[in-house]
Amino acid sequence: EERVLRAVQIVVDEKLAKPILVGRPAILQQNIEKFGLRLKPDVDFLAINPEFDERYRDYWQTYLAMTIRKGVTEQYAKLEMRRRHTLIGSMMIHKGDADGMICGTFGTTAVHLHYVDQVLGKREGVNVYAAMNGLILPNRQVVLVDTHVNENPSAEQLAEITILAAEEMRRFGLMPRAALLSHSNFGSSNSESAKKMRAALAIIQRDAPDLEVDGEMHGDTALDSKLLKKTMPDSKLKGDANLLVLPNIDAANISYNLLKTAAGNGIAIGPVLLGCAKPVHILTPSATVRRIVNMTALCVMDSVADR
Repeated sequence: EERVLRAVQIVVDEKLAKPILVGRPAILQQNIEKFGLRLKPDVDFLAINPEFDERYRDYWQTYLAMTIRKGVTEQYAKLEMRRRHTLIGSMMIHKGDADGMICGTFGTTAVHLHYVDQVLGKREGVNVYAAMNGLILPNRQVVLVDTHVNENPSAEQLAEITILAAEEMRRFGLMPRAALLSHSNFGSSNSESAKKMRAALAIIQRDAPDLEVDGEMHGDTALDSKLLKKTMPDSKLKGDANLLVLPNIDAANISYNLLKTAAGNGIAIGPVLLGCAKPVHILTPSATVRRIVNMTALCVMDSVADR
């Protein structure tokens, strides 16, 4: 795909990583020439041919051993290891043949996460995956969770997602200030979603007492510390929130796309996959060349970080 190859050219030029591309070498070479790129196979990047690779037998046998009592047969394992590029990439990481993976420029998050989970799984002590997106808006930066993974997360899951996102923000050099958002503003409604956000707050306060967090609250209250102080003078949040935690995937995804388009010039960082045992990030079909490059740099940082 053109976006991916143009991003690979930048990654090579900037010496960010040694890319490994999963795809048929003849098609890759054809597209490199078609797009006028300078990439040279085996010099600038390695190509893994899904149709023929000496590791194929080892990979499908390992995959079968992982999933044999989970609905995968030998024939299906062989077939999947030929046609699912995310599965091949996950197995490369599992076998130590790659350090991290960027995927997701086609299809849905769920399709890719299925194979990532089967092969790599969650980080030790983590019980949930989540997608975190960052937006650079006029006069502020905001991060939103969970935009792509959990349809209707529980209070416990939201609490863990918030703590994971805060940890990731600190790695970016950002001090997290988390707001648990709702249509309810500090008890103005007793709907199930409002109660869920209150329960999530209690769990976060117990498990991460040093985190600046409050809720449930309206979005404008979260982004305006003066309004928050007027509404709730004893709030632990001492500034505008920069980590927005939404009650479900509809609220999170809609909020993210509206903000990205209306105020963010279409520029986003993410989705950052939270909770995975290895450096993997599942992008979206709307990912630009710039975003693919940025996420590759983040993946490189993850691969050398002491987690």
